[in-house]
Amino acid sequence: MPETRIILEHVGKKDSGGLGFYLDHGGYRAALKALAMKPQEIIDMVKASGLRGRGGAAFPTGLKWDFVPKEDPRPRFVVANCDEGEPGTFKDREIVEKYPHLLLEGMLIAAKAIGADRGFIYVRAEYPRAQGILRAAVAEAENHGYLGENIKGTGFSFRVQVYAGGGAYICGEETALIESLEGKRGHPRLRPPYPVSHGVYGMPTVVNNVETLSNVPFILEKGPDWYRSMGTKDSAGTKIFTVSGGVKKPGVYELKFGDMTLRELIEECAGGVNGKLVGVIPGGLSTPILRPDELDVKLTYEDIQKAGSLLGSGAVIVVNNSVPVAAVARRSLEFLAHESCGKCTPCREGSTWLARLFREIELGKKNGRIEKINHILDGMRGKCFCPLGEGAVAVAGAFTSKYGEEF
Repeated sequence: MPETRIILEHVGKKDSGGLGFYLDHGGYRAALKALAMKPQEIIDMVKASGLRGRGGAAFPTGLKWDFVPKEDPRPRFVVANCDEGEPGTFKDREIVEKYPHLLLEGMLIAAKAIGADRGFIYVRAEYPRAQGILRAAVAEAENHGYLGENIKGTGFSFRVQVYAGGGAYICGEETALIESLEGKRGHPRLRPPYPVSHGVYGMPTVVNNVETLSNVPFILEKGPDWYRSMGTKDSAGTKIFTVSGGVKKPGVYELKFGDMTLRELIEECAGGVNGKLVGVIPGGLSTPILRPDELDVKLTYEDIQKAGSLLGSGAVIVVNNSVPVAAVARRSLEFLAHESCGKCTPCREGSTWLARLFREIELGKKNGRIEKINHILDGMRGKCFCPLGEGAVAVAGAFTSKYGEEF
């Protein structure tokens, strides 16, 4: 089954990063439509579309916008999360480097919906090229009246600043991102209160993933019913998948939710597996691995969850027999241990010990290690401050339950 390229339709074409190309292909029409609408009308359209966050948590986008206090007189902010620190994830880079005005238009629509006059694009430190392209796109949009003061004579103003990230995986979590954006160490905040009421500088803030915001112009332009016509009831629209690891054609693929199974994505889009298939991590490194006999599952949020994993950011990592599975588990836990911010003891200590135990298993010291791992997992479950620690629990638990005999 072929791809359904909507967000990626023009990505990578000649001059696709420029404003002229974007306007020639219908760019900013949806934003101008939104600027003539009432904020609640925009929110209702996004809610009706069924759009869910594409950064991992999959929270309904319109509902998040609707949670911003309506009568609060304080300034509001829109933040685009382009931290993209999840190993195996590189979809947002495709958008911001090759079609940046789509993100800017989505941010402008979101700003109108929640009444924000300021926006930030938080870009991971390891994406210097993306930062430069985005700054150039912001300047171009301002020079032509699509950002800045009194946009196209509508009386609405919105400015965007590109912010270089802190170089830490944890900063992809929205409250840690906000802390970093304020110039502090990227530690997650205790919630509630949530960013929609107490975000950047304590002001109402909406944080959305780049891919999420890039869907918004299409919803405004073509309507929520058109968007709902793709995908399933609980997973509407399209999803961008990044496939890497032991495949013949690693790359970026956009599909309607539910059009393919995980196995079909690997075989038909990514050209199949090099060597023998050992397992697939379906949603980025912090999601549980699936064994080869578990891959005949539709690519939707609900179906992947029923299979025992998470769709996450759509970062599909294919594991083949070129590396021992114990080494894959060890490296995964080493990454999570290294990236732990250290704020909470269960994550800081637990992930470190898990990484050490998987290293010992890799070296052949297997006696009692699985029991020790399970004991640590029992002490970590439900006690970690943010999703990083719970991700370590899920990753380690999946490896031990599905590959324990091989260890």
